[in-house]
Amino acid sequence: MSDLAVEVKNMTKVFSRGLKKSDYVVAVDNLSFDIKPGEVYGLIGPNGSGKSTTMKVVLGLMSPTKGDVKVFGYDSGDIRARNEIGFLPENPYFYKHLTGKETLKFYGKLCGFRGRELQDRIAELLELVDLESAANRRLGGYSKGMLQRIGLAQALIQRPRLVILDEPTAGVDPLGSRQIRDLILKLKDDGITVFLCSHLLEQVQEVCDRVGIIFEGRMRREGPLEELIQIEEQTAMTFSGAKPELLAKVRELIEADSGATIVEEGHPKTTLERLFVSLSHASNTDDKGDEK
Repeated sequence: MSDLAVEVKNMTKVFSRGLKKSDYVVAVDNLSFDIKPGEVYGLIGPNGSGKSTTMKVVLGLMSPTKGDVKVFGYDSGDIRARNEIGFLPENPYFYKHLTGKETLKFYGKLCGFRGRELQDRIAELLELVDLESAANRRLGGYSKGMLQRIGLAQALIQRPRLVILDEPTAGVDPLGSRQIRDLILKLKDDGITVFLCSHLLEQVQEVCDRVGIIFEGRMRREGPLEELIQIEEQTAMTFSGAKPELLAKVRELIEADSGATIVEEGHPKTTLERLFVSLSHASNTDDKGDEK
């Protein structure tokens, strides 16, 4: 059994655009990354970058043209891998005439739950997503945020070890977004692995342990979030009690002054959004250079 929740190794996905063999598009190009059990991993990129294709291959909805994709050691197309995954699409479809409780009952039965076990699981999930008071309300009266939360509940119904979220806060108001982000952190606390695809960079920065930035099917930057947003060539220092004239001096003078202490020292941080934009510009420049 693999020690990784998700392992994508040299994965390429090619789609044909016509009858000719030469008419094709490379959606994902030799992509590699892994997700450790219990972490929140964010894959970000612009529209058409290959995020959705990668997510569908991990879900087992399509096979890679080349390379390997495994979920908890199983090929992503293996039924044993699919049994470990819960999925919340960007725009989940629900039967609007059903209540929240009836919706979870429907999906619970599809997953093999019955009787008291099913009732207990429904109650547990409604409490988790804070929809107990709306359990008997029809989904047609739910807000966008409430629909996303009931969608997350149905994704968790069979107790998956991996949850894949596609734009979980898209179209949700700030309060609803906060609730969903808190739920993601709660899943992490419970040991559930979360694979998150999103273009809302600030929200990704709040919840993810590691991030991969993908452009035109290729991984441009990947690693722990704290490392990605560091500005390596700069160092920031925050002083407490230092007089204005001391700020122009170096550490030796600060340490020599008994009234001044160094509160913090380290690499100043950029934001994930600024990193994303800079990589986008660099990618476009490199691609134009390749065409020459």
